[in-house]
Amino acid sequence: MKKRVGQYLMDCLSNVGVDKVFGVPGDFNLTFLDDIISRNDLEWVGNTNELNASYAADGYARLKGIAAMVTTFGVGELSAVNGIAGSYAERVPVIQITGAPTRAVEQAGKYVHHSLGEGHFDDYRNMYDSITTAQAYITPENAQSEIPRVINAALFEKRPVHIHLPIDVANTEIEVTASFELAEHQHMDVSKYMQMIVGKLQSAEQPVIITGHEINSFGLHEALEKFVTQTHIPVAQLSLGKGAFNEESPYYMGVYDGALADKAIRDYVDQSDAILNIGAKLTDSATAGYSYQFDIDDVVMINHHNFKMNETKDNDVSLVDLLAGLNKLNYVNHTDFPKYKRPSAHDYDLNDDPLTQETYFKMMQDFIKDEDVIIAEQGTSFFGAYDLALNQHNKFIGQPLWGSIGYTLPATLGTQLADPKRRNLLLIGDGSLQLTVQAISTMIREEIKPVIFVINNDGYTVERKIHGENEMYNDIQMWDYKLLPTVFGGKDEVCTHDVNTSEEFQKVLLQVETQPDRMHFIEVKMDVHDAPRKLNAIGQAFAKQNG
Repeated sequence: MKKRVGQYLMDCLSNVGVDKVFGVPGDFNLTFLDDIISRNDLEWVGNTNELNASYAADGYARLKGIAAMVTTFGVGELSAVNGIAGSYAERVPVIQITGAPTRAVEQAGKYVHHSLGEGHFDDYRNMYDSITTAQAYITPENAQSEIPRVINAALFEKRPVHIHLPIDVANTEIEVTASFELAEHQHMDVSKYMQMIVGKLQSAEQPVIITGHEINSFGLHEALEKFVTQTHIPVAQLSLGKGAFNEESPYYMGVYDGALADKAIRDYVDQSDAILNIGAKLTDSATAGYSYQFDIDDVVMINHHNFKMNETKDNDVSLVDLLAGLNKLNYVNHTDFPKYKRPSAHDYDLNDDPLTQETYFKMMQDFIKDEDVIIAEQGTSFFGAYDLALNQHNKFIGQPLWGSIGYTLPATLGTQLADPKRRNLLLIGDGSLQLTVQAISTMIREEIKPVIFVINNDGYTVERKIHGENEMYNDIQMWDYKLLPTVFGGKDEVCTHDVNTSEEFQKVLLQVETQPDRMHFIEVKMDVHDAPRKLNAIGQAFAKQNG
């Protein structure tokens, strides 16, 4: 069957579950966009800029499993780099498609617009080498091999890929000989590693599992919980990857964040003689500046392409195979461990005093429903939210490794479009909001209904806690935030709310509950120096780390 290369590419993406394509039009992708909007199985979601498109695609992929976005050559391509790098760091599979000048223009070395005016066209593709797991320059001759190759790479590695698609290639008809099929996973024998692990566990008196974001990326929640339920080994999760383990499990201890962890959890993990690190990275922000007290060389690393135990290393083995191997172990733990204590409901007073961060998050805990998606911006919101107790079916999204402020607003556009039936709660600060605020416009146009909580504390509080508490570079221009939905054309579609006290906040939360069919924008005013306890401590750790 004859199809244009652009049509074939969209067929492949549709086959792996993509039903929304994010991006910004440009003259090097316009006719390719015609192939997108003409379909019944795909929807084009135009964004206000390419950075927002990349963040939205990342959010979509975290719920859907894979995402796609389209930019134009050069100016659009580079505007998406920050978001794609974040997807690479945190293992999120995004297909970044760049509509490029024709092959004839490139071969002639013409000084075409959006180029550097030097007559060569691979500069931007080279920039993507380090932030994508695979790259492809598509031609009519290689389309049916290269497109499946990079899509498979994205899915197997859970990382973004880059596709360079000259516009004349996108419009060229080819004879399609076979529809795209996901390649089969090639299983590796991990039995020798399992023998080593079971030997360590059998001699251990205090085993523990630390888990994190790779479980979320690879969707291995059931496999991990099965292993834990069989072996009775307790689990502590990192803030980088919150939601990796069922927080309602009797084997869950809580969040381990180094010196900031509750004493019982901290002592148990730090004194463990058998730490299995499953799908986690011990980063500075996840461990309060590497404040763990165990020897990192004694930890059994069970990550994707990273198995390490003592002197044995394997950088090829997959996390999927390692976890499958763990589920065949014959071992049961009999050591007692600290049990997770879920927070008490209504553990706060309602009054007309200024609302504090502490009360805000306690009230948010009561507000969360079983199926909610919670998206927490890197800053006061994330460091307050990662201690929230989740239900088994909640989804928690943050970006603590890449840590690009402004990420979560467009990411919420993506997560809500990925599953419109689930309620999305965005927790964000005013400084972050100002970076990507145009995403609200796209939300209104797409008629989605997230609940957006904006902490107005007059600036970059997360930076204040690291350095320059009162310096002007951590200040921002005050906006009239509640007018933003009107500015973006949503005066009649969006409910806006103003909160100064816990009494006002409670009334707003009740109103949100009674109007689930509306988008809500809630401005929550707090003191400029008020911050979650853990952000204060993390700020000090970062300041010390930075010298």
